[in-house]
Amino acid sequence: MKVTVEKIAELLGGSVEGNPQTFINGLAKIEEAGENDISFLANPRYTPYVYSTGAGAVLVSRDFKPEKPVSTTLIRVDNPYAAFTELLEMYNGTTPVKTGIEPHAFIHPSAQIGKNVYIGSFAYIDEKAIIEDNAKIFPHVYVGSEVYIGENTVLYPNVTVYHQCEIGSNCVIHAGTVIGSDGFGFAPDGEDYRKVPQIGNVIIGNNVEIGANTTIDRATLGHTVIHDGVKLDNQIQVAHNVEIGENTVIAAKTGISGSTKVGKNCRIGGQVGMAGHLRIGDNVRVGAQSGITRNVKDGEVLIGSPALPAANFRKSSVLFKNLAELYDEVKELKAEIKSLKSPHNP
Repeated sequence: MKVTVEKIAELLGGSVEGNPQTFINGLAKIEEAGENDISFLANPRYTPYVYSTGAGAVLVSRDFKPEKPVSTTLIRVDNPYAAFTELLEMYNGTTPVKTGIEPHAFIHPSAQIGKNVYIGSFAYIDEKAIIEDNAKIFPHVYVGSEVYIGENTVLYPNVTVYHQCEIGSNCVIHAGTVIGSDGFGFAPDGEDYRKVPQIGNVIIGNNVEIGANTTIDRATLGHTVIHDGVKLDNQIQVAHNVEIGENTVIAAKTGISGSTKVGKNCRIGGQVGMAGHLRIGDNVRVGAQSGITRNVKDGEVLIGSPALPAANFRKSSVLFKNLAELYDEVKELKAEIKSLKSPHNP
């Protein structure tokens, strides 16, 4: 990548303040960028760096107003974060595209492999699996029997997809993720537990991204469903028969118990725990480390464990900090009241 600031502004629909002929050949964080790097300013916390950065250019919002001189060239755009993401996509697109089947990959004769597919060494494609055009299966991936992998989907090393699961088009599944392992189903049988067979599957829609070492369990009956556009972070547990609605985003180490349904366009923070058989509405926001034990209506914003409406939690947290002092004051008031009520009080 080597391009002028002027060309970048043209690609992003931005306007230049500074030297339009500066050459850019890299992308970097604003506090670490060099003279041939481009960076961006989206979070106000990083505003001080725009005055000291060594970057050749910085993407800023159209309404950004410098409070002192800026030595770098500014490119004003509607949304700096989205514009920088677009540049990252362009940069990533310059990476050579892998195609072909490498030595030592196993493909069952009954599997169907599309055009321009990449299958890395030691990948295992089981019987009757279908892998569509332009998919990429990296080394040490296991694709079980009758699995379906859509067009342009990427499975990074050590991904495991159990039998009969389905993954849509344009998905990215990061290393170590397991899709379709058994749900946690055990029926009490005297002093022992009897395993409940898990005969459903997992269905993943289009344009889904799943982080490393996430686990998505197959359904006991029917389907565990991850709808189009969902983004899951690393180390998330999705239990059997869970359903996650379109374009919902969930951060790391969240656990969703069996048969809970999460709505569309939700944003779930890290380390959130959800009990089973719940209904989480659309456009819900849940703060990190919250515990969800009840159904949640559309648009609610929750935090805490058990989770409370965010405004109530913030008010309560102020009281939590002063709880010891409040307790002492209550004790003193009780003593005074008792003294006033005493028959010996003059």
